[in-house]
Amino acid sequence: MTPQTLEISGTSTMQEVLDAFPSARRALFQRYHIGGCSSCGFSPEDTLTEVLSNHNVMDVEGTLDYIRESQKVDDQMQITAVELRDALKSATPPRLIDVRDQWEYEIAHLDGAELLTRPLISDMMDSWDKSTPLVFACHHGTRSLDAAAYFAGHGFKNVRSLQGGIDAWASEIDPQMARY
Repeated sequence: MTPQTLEISGTSTMQEVLDAFPSARRALFQRYHIGGCSSCGFSPEDTLTEVLSNHNVMDVEGTLDYIRESQKVDDQMQITAVELRDALKSATPPRLIDVRDQWEYEIAHLDGAELLTRPLISDMMDSWDKSTPLVFACHHGTRSLDAAAYFAGHGFKNVRSLQGGIDAWASEIDPQMARY
């Protein structure tokens, strides 16, 4: 069942909300500062209404609409392994940014991928053209989606996240790539 076919409501537990709409964690944090730290966190068994009430957010229906829209944005920000393979062969291939830890990068990475470091972040923010096509990658596609959303929020207009991450690339494109 895809996230868009699952229905959630104010009585849904946070686990149900996150299962139906994986982008909900990022959406709730961005708009309401819910879920980013221990003081604004929630338990999986809390209902959405309880969590919102604890943060003085009374518009449950508006929040549900925002969660649904945020999922659509996240879905559009993702690129499949096959789409990325084809984009890398194009006349204007994207720059690849790997957001994993150094040890993960050393196990396996996409050819040409740059490991995201503090100096690279500074360089990107200070001197890169904001229309540069970027594809972020991680192990399974979660951290890279966070990174893509972060850079989109900082004005980058052509950011994508490798759906399924390096693991999807190894599974679908390069079976010789090390998996972990």
